[in-house]
Amino acid sequence: MIRLALLRHGHTEWNRAGRIQGRTDIPLDAEAKHDLSKLMLPTAWQEATLFSSPLSRAADTARIVAGKEPHTDPALIEMNWGAWEGKFGKEMRADPDNGYRDIETWGWDYTPPDGEPPLALLNRLEPWVAQLQGDSIAVCHIGVMRVLLARATGWQFDGPAPFQIKRNRLYIIEITGKDWHLQNEPVRLVARPT
Repeated sequence: MIRLALLRHGHTEWNRAGRIQGRTDIPLDAEAKHDLSKLMLPTAWQEATLFSSPLSRAADTARIVAGKEPHTDPALIEMNWGAWEGKFGKEMRADPDNGYRDIETWGWDYTPPDGEPPLALLNRLEPWVAQLQGDSIAVCHIGVMRVLLARATGWQFDGPAPFQIKRNRLYIIEITGKDWHLQNEPVRLVARPT
């Protein structure tokens, strides 16, 4: 069995403003860097292989909480939101003519204009997961996490997800061959000794 722990990157200016980031390389904001500097990986995860998305918000989160350089991998880059990147989710929801809808209702095949559906992201991620050799941490994005957690829980992007993704927590998937299982409770990052 291999364990894969997923950690969402810290906040960015776009997160706080409610803008869709996708693959746009928006850095962590100063408050996120400060808050993350007070946290570290739990002891049981400090020796795990550390991976991150190549986008700076994920790679910097990994460096800060783990105190080491992650292996970046393009498979972990955020889902492509296409023409919706940079737009405000609240404004997009208010316009019924633009085709926007929340990802929880997409199914596996819905695609934003010039973007990427969840199924394409899963097809990109499964080969990456298959090459893992032992306990691993992936510091990544909410879209990547949703797809991997959907795979582990059987969720079909067909209504509210059976999980809630919060920051500063490790979501642990136990993988045995093609059998994936999400541990019930995420593991919190711990306070860094002062």
